Amino acid sequence: MRWKAWPARPAIPSDEVPDVNDPARPPAITAFGEWLAGARALAPMLLGVVPFGLIYGVLAVGAGMPAWLACAMSAIVFGGASQMILTQLWTAGTPAVVITLTVAMVNLRHALYSATIAPTLAHLPRRWKALIAYLLTDEAFAAMTHRLGDTGPRAQYRHWYYFGGGFALWASWQVSTLAGVLVGAQVPRDWPLDFFLPLTFIGIIVPGLKHRSHVAAAVSASVLAVACFGLPHKLGLMVAALGGIAAGMLVLGRGNRPGARRAGASDRSGSVGKEAA
Repeated sequence: MRWKAWPARPAIPSDEVPDVNDPARPPAITAFGEWLAGARALAPMLLGVVPFGLIYGVLAVGAGMPAWLACAMSAIVFGGASQMILTQLWTAGTPAVVITLTVAMVNLRHALYSATIAPTLAHLPRRWKALIAYLLTDEAFAAMTHRLGDTGPRAQYRHWYYFGGGFALWASWQVSTLAGVLVGAQVPRDWPLDFFLPLTFIGIIVPGLKHRSHVAAAVSASVLAVACFGLPHKLGLMVAALGGIAAGMLVLGRGNRPGARRAGASDRSGSVGKEAA
């Protein structure tokens, strides 16, 4: 009986064998890697968040709020703007019902944030949705928008990216609030520290004004906020928010009309024709 030899395998050229140690080889995508990427995306914003938390802690103690309550607000409410407004209303002796309703109205913007990212989390279990909903803030949402359109391999770990960004901001906010509470007694009360609140939000909003509707909303809201500053219980903020939304939607609606689209297309074709000539 004769044995039949197996045919030899063709040799693979050395230049076609993948080198796992090649520095040019893209790194493997992992859940922890995406978590770190989300935390790194939030890192530049922490330059404004940390002083913001310090200021809140100082103002809360200066307003007569117990230290434990000031820290609990950062853990439960976890919203810089609403916590600042809550502190101001607390100082003014505003009734608890009005404080609760005002803080809820200020935080309504998070409903828009959650509606934007909800489709990317629809396949996840409820515990993940609850975690990211808790960590969702203005700065975290700004970082999350970078991954909303991902359809490649990173999309399967997109929630880890959200988690990393949200946790980085949450941790820095808790630590900075505690530090502000601890040093609050040593800071003179006549220092206008609350002025850093609008500066922080200006730094967040201005880089995102990329459309005429965005600019219209920002300018309208700013004008209305100044004009309605004297309204009681900070109602001017709600007037400004609603007015800004209305102005932005009006400009966006005009830009989406068929006539406006045709005019824009003709303008572009005319400019292309001039360049070709």
